[in-house]
Order: sequence, then structure tokens, then C-alpha cells
Amino acid sequence: MKPLEGIRIVSVEQFGAAPYGSMFLADLGADVIKVENATSGGDPARRTGPFLLGEADSEYFQTWNMNKRSVALDIRSPDGRAAFERLVAGAEVVLNNLRGDLPAKLGLDHATLSRIRPSIVCVHLSAYGRDNERAAWPGYDYMMQAEAGLMSLCGEPDGAPTRIGAPSMIDHSTGLTAMVGLLSALLRARATGEGCDVDTCLFDVALHQLGYAAIWYLNEGHSPARQRRSAHFSVAPVQTFPTADGWIFVMCLTPKFWAALLSVLGRPELDADPRFATPEARQTHRDALTDVLDAAFRTATTAQWMRTIAGRLPAAPVYELAEALENPFLKTNGMIRNVPHPERPDFRVLANPIRINGERLGQRVCSAMGADTDGVVGGAGR
Repeated sequence: MKPLEGIRIVSVEQFGAAPYGSMFLADLGADVIKVENATSGGDPARRTGPFLLGEADSEYFQTWNMNKRSVALDIRSPDGRAAFERLVAGAEVVLNNLRGDLPAKLGLDHATLSRIRPSIVCVHLSAYGRDNERAAWPGYDYMMQAEAGLMSLCGEPDGAPTRIGAPSMIDHSTGLTAMVGLLSALLRARATGEGCDVDTCLFDVALHQLGYAAIWYLNEGHSPARQRRSAHFSVAPVQTFPTADGWIFVMCLTPKFWAALLSVLGRPELDADPRFATPEARQTHRDALTDVLDAAFRTATTAQWMRTIAGRLPAAPVYELAEALENPFLKTNGMIRNVPHPERPDFRVLANPIRINGERLGQRVCSAMGADTDGVVGGAGR
């Protein structure tokens, strides 16, 4: 079952944020029509290396564009605009992730497209929004992490501010935020016949990721500082510990798990130590507690500790990327699968993390640039 079958979404998108979000909708069954301008080379992600898949495709591009169809249109030209408007007439949503000043100039907003279809939902994912002095500014993920204060919270206390290590986390968060707005507005449009504009932007989402750190500052003037070993700001022990051959991350967020940790380590006497007897004391004496736990965890390998812990308390091995993707558990839960590509029959991808009735969602690679133009809008209008 694909719950979004029958929904057509026209997306003027490139790179990561909107493509990541719209890929979820495509995986869930929506007909996502990716509009690319062939005269400018289409989505620049198609040519982003180092691992290319033929002339105008890449592993980087497919990361965000599975299950979509591609049409090649120049929406600034008369023919291209006419073809685009035919697409809009048969769609329920128009999505873009252009610079904030461009949707109105290109006629991608509700004020313009509602003349074609009053119920159309127009979703705008920009860098800084469409209604402020930065509307025309370009922007990317890492910049948002810097200005929103996220980098100041990452890394060791005596090190430089550090971005989130995984690629495109703000792009991904913003893409998913936009999809929540899109689906909410679509439900309303289907119920009332009235469409609307939906806006979100990289900067706002990045700031929103500060979570309780922002609330603490806004209400108490408290700025959490970077912690050693990626530790929690206010609960201990929640951090990495060195083992005989690597690292392990342990999270004792509750008294229950503190007790479980002492049992696993065979150190019940630590609970009677006044420095560690309460959550507040453990936080106050975290450095001393770290020294004690370091010595304990160094007595066995990461794998040995994980076998001993075996779900008794929240803990995870700290893996390198290769170890993470070769983890045998991924075979059990099906998070890696083969999706053949014309250039790579053995092309492997990550599965969508959503399951419907216990089943993973089907996936196929995105079409070649413009491959669906004739079938979707006819040959004219490129």
C-alpha cells in the first residue's frame, strides 16, 4: 500500500532540502514530477561527483531523487511556461526550493497559480524566507549551522566550533518540515477547495533545532557549553567511553539505567559514593565519574561490552562509517537494498525508514533528465 497514490506534486527543486523531502512523498506513492531546465544542465546534483552514473546522473543526485519522474522545461520561456501551467492544472501541489525572491518573479506562488487551480498548494523552501531583507540571499546547510549557533555546541570544549558531521542534516530537517506543512495544507485544500502558500526556510529550521538549549537561554540566560566526549548538558553519565579497542556511547538518563550500568560493570558500591549517589551529584562530579567509568570500560572490547549489555541499558558502539554500513543488523532490518540503475545494475541504496503494514516502501532510481517530458506534457514546451 502506498498511501499517497493519486497525488501529483510538481517540484522545481535542486540539491538537497526539497529533493530529500519530496523523495519521501514519492516513496509513499505520490507522483513527484521534477522540473529541470535542460539548458542550464538541470539539477546541479546530477553532475556532482566524485561518483557519476553516466553523463547527467550521479550517486549524489540519486541520494535525494528516488521514485521521481523528470521533465525538462524552461519555465521562463513562453512554451516552457505553457507546459508548466498544464502541469499545474493537473497537480495538487507545486513545490520549490529557490531563493526567496524568485517564486513571485517566476510565478510559483499561490497568488499566481491559483488562477489556474484555486486549490493549488504552493510550498516554498528557501534559505531565509520570502518576506524579509534576506529574501534574495543564497544559503546552504553549513551556513545555517554556523549562524544558528549549532556549531558552537558541537565538538570538544577546547576545540574549534564544528558542524554536524553527517552531510546535509539541516537540509534534511528542512525538507521534512516542508513536507509536514505541505501535507497539512493539502488536507485542508482537499476539504475546502482552497489552496495556500506554505513557507519554511533553512535558517528557521536550523534555529529550531536548538530545542531546549534555546529555551534555557531565552528564559534563564543560560548558554549550554560544549561538553567533553559529546556528553549531555545536564545528565551524567551520558557520553562516550573508551573500550579496549574503540568507543562506546552509554546513556543513563534514568535511575533505572544507572542501576543497570552498575550491575553490568560489577560496581554496585559506586551507588553509595556520595559523589555519585544522586543524579545531581553525578552531574556535579562528572569528571570524577568519567575517570572511574573509563577505567572500567577499558577492561574489555566494544563488542564484548555490547554482548554483556545486550539491551539492559541504552548503549551503542561508536562505529566508523564503514562499520556502520557493514553492521550485520542492517541485513536483519532491511535498511540496505539493491535498486538497479541503467549504469549500475548492482546499485545499492538506503531504504526509506518508513514501513507500511510492516513492509518497506518500493524504490526505483529517478528518471534521466527530461526522460518523462513527452509522456507528461508532450514534446512542446522545453
